[in-house]
Amino acid sequence: MNSIERIKNAFCKKAFIPFITGSDPDIETTERLIFTLAEAGADIIEIGIPFSDPVAEGPVIEAADERALKAGCTVDKLFDMVKKIRKDIKIPLLFMTYYNPIFGYGAERFVSRCVDSGIDGLIVPDLPFDERDELKIFTDKAEIALISLIAPTSGDRTPTIAAASEGFLYCVSSLGVTGTRDSLGNHAKAMIDRVKCVSDIPCAVGFGVSTPEAAVAAVSYADGVIIGSAIVKIVAKYGKESISHVKDFAESIVKIIN
Repeated sequence: MNSIERIKNAFCKKAFIPFITGSDPDIETTERLIFTLAEAGADIIEIGIPFSDPVAEGPVIEAADERALKAGCTVDKLFDMVKKIRKDIKIPLLFMTYYNPIFGYGAERFVSRCVDSGIDGLIVPDLPFDERDELKIFTDKAEIALISLIAPTSGDRTPTIAAASEGFLYCVSSLGVTGTRDSLGNHAKAMIDRVKCVSDIPCAVGFGVSTPEAAVAAVSYADGVIIGSAIVKIVAKYGKESISHVKDFAESIVKIIN
């Protein structure tokens, strides 16, 4: 089974996909958080590669990126950490990153290291759909997923993006950057309804899901839910002592959505 199939298989039930910022507050805590989230019932885990100009991120994840970079995080350190734990983590692991770190590292070399470390897929929010082939030529060869995103602004392009997607489709719930919100609005459901007319690709909703109640609302029409800022907030508050707090939050999400 290749990585793309592993990701799709994670949606045999309503999938919980937590996001954490790599090396916030340090690489050892990130490693412990990955194990904790897997034990708590996460179906896929997103690991954010810190970047100095995270244009899609709100203040919570932007601050986490700054902390991680100050702590000395590098792409190589994250690759090494994932490779170390991969044999003990059975669920899919994804990197969420901007294209600049990939470009600076070298796209072919970056994807090769993803394969070597055991990364199953990539989410690159600032890589336009029409320009994805410059990276997809390498992810296709490596048989790892390049996860596509749709947003309320995707409009008539939504069916085209959905038809060409692999693994799952990341559905951005609303306009703006990541962060916690009181409600998701109606954009995400409308987008997913359009997707399901042309594709059976699993759809996961992200950007703004921050409470168990919001997660339940999201999975009433989506195949999974992505939660980032709410978890990163916990890590920001408790730092190296955040493990048990993140576990409690993750378990509350898993319990309520299934």
